[in-house]
Amino acid sequence: MNFLPDVPVLHGSLVRLEPLSMSHGEDLAVSAEEDRGAYGFTRVPRAWEVEEYLAAHFERAKSGKLVPFAQIHQGDGRAVGVTAYWDPRFWPGRSELYAIEIGWTWLAASAQRTGINVEAKLLLLEYAFETLGVVRVDLKTDARNERSRRAIERLGAQFEGVLRHWSQSHAPGEKGLLRDSAMFSVIASEWSATKATLCRRLAQTRHRETVRLVIPLAVA
Repeated sequence: MNFLPDVPVLHGSLVRLEPLSMSHGEDLAVSAEEDRGAYGFTRVPRAWEVEEYLAAHFERAKSGKLVPFAQIHQGDGRAVGVTAYWDPRFWPGRSELYAIEIGWTWLAASAQRTGINVEAKLLLLEYAFETLGVVRVDLKTDARNERSRRAIERLGAQFEGVLRHWSQSHAPGEKGLLRDSAMFSVIASEWSATKATLCRRLAQTRHRETVRLVIPLAVA
């Protein structure tokens, strides 16, 4: 049984997060093939693997380990990636969560560096802390993935160290091997400051986009 059966669609101005379904498969197959240069350490299916990839996510959800979302670009309604809550931890003897991880995240190349990732993390963190009432949210990545590590740090998450041979590797040629994982977290006492950081970054993104659109009109 899913550990969060009633998570609503989470709406932002750039992205909405809706429960992952087979209906997202066609868009995700296109998104995954745009430019795969940034996926060296990330599990992103090839177009012909999307159906199997989705089925595996649904099995994880049934086992109670995962709540997957499609990342939908608000501008055109297209699914441009996936993200998830997973690895739930509960208070001893209680049904309430005290911690959860945000992971299984990827975005189409055209959706990267657009503010979508920042807003998606804001939506997920906000729901985790303000609705679910967790006291900790984890994020982790392959310790070799400097790009991902910098992105997580810019979100305001705190680096906690590297756990050796902690997770399954998704790097090419390393199937069945373990990777070292760089661990990050946000805790409840940090959430207010982290939220302000994310909101500030989103405002800067919107300002840059406004300038980009206005300048050509002014020149014309």
